[in-house]
Amino acid sequence: MARVTPRQARWANAIAGAILLAMAFALWRDPGLVIRSEFAKQRLLLGGRSHDSVAGDHRWTWTEIPAKQADAPTLVLVHGYTGGKENWYRLARAFDHRYRLVIPDLPGWGQSERKPGADYGYVAQSARLAAFLALPEVSGGRPVTLVGHSMGGGIAALTAARHPDRAGRVALIDAAGVRFDDNRFGQDVLDGRNPFAVEDPASLQRYLHTVFGDPAAIPDLPWPADRIYIAQRKRDAAFEQSVLAKIGRGDEAFLPGAEAAKIGQPALLLWCADDQVIDPSAMALYGARIPHASRVLLDGCGHMAQMERPGEVAGALDLLVTRGAPAGPP
Repeated sequence: MARVTPRQARWANAIAGAILLAMAFALWRDPGLVIRSEFAKQRLLLGGRSHDSVAGDHRWTWTEIPAKQADAPTLVLVHGYTGGKENWYRLARAFDHRYRLVIPDLPGWGQSERKPGADYGYVAQSARLAAFLALPEVSGGRPVTLVGHSMGGGIAALTAARHPDRAGRVALIDAAGVRFDDNRFGQDVLDGRNPFAVEDPASLQRYLHTVFGDPAAIPDLPWPADRIYIAQRKRDAAFEQSVLAKIGRGDEAFLPGAEAAKIGQPALLLWCADDQVIDPSAMALYGARIPHASRVLLDGCGHMAQMERPGEVAGALDLLVTRGAPAGPP
């Protein structure tokens, strides 16, 4: 084994020091790099590719996870309030490439474009989503199965109702957009507060234990990722409040439920029994508007069904894709 000379050792130390210095500078310039790097690693482990497309006046960043079969159906997965495309990665693993998955960050959220003063309520986002679904690189020129969670469920319901040619099937998971039974979250929203606000470690823990009913499903946020996430949420506080004012207590708050009666496509309604955010009574309200929809209620989980029970959610979506449900009125 060759000996390392003192000169070689000095060069090696200098190179290592330069690399560490460059990494420290990069993190100083862009602290979010830590979280984005972790998300990129998760995407690559799923075999996913990142894309940027322009649709509905915004640039969208989205992940594509290919299927084993080239002709497999396409599922478009739409995240909820304060969420992002990464919320669907556990479900993507459960699918094991049975379907082609398109997983966007909605405009205004994650890595997609946010424009000062733009409207990010249900109506505007639904129009943007319809434009996104019309892109050949997204849909392949055929209707997709549209899956929406929470706020994304409300957007998906409105899109499926107004653009049935874009969504051949629709699944609403813990979906917002109806006047469910009063709970603490809903009352806070109606009173003008943001119960999802994160501004310090204590409020971060409160947020996580509000949206997750199963503590074992809460993702790890080790230092410094937790501090970076808190700082990001503090910067987004005014934007979050503006969106919540639109979708939670504005004129559009219950529009998705009102228009859901127009949904004639095969449909799935899926909730967790312990959801502290969108009370499970919402499923019956959507069911009254979409009586042909199949219903699944999962025990032992909260608001993040696709992260807390990915296998069971995948199974329910399998049935929707392969069997559908009796079609409702056109």
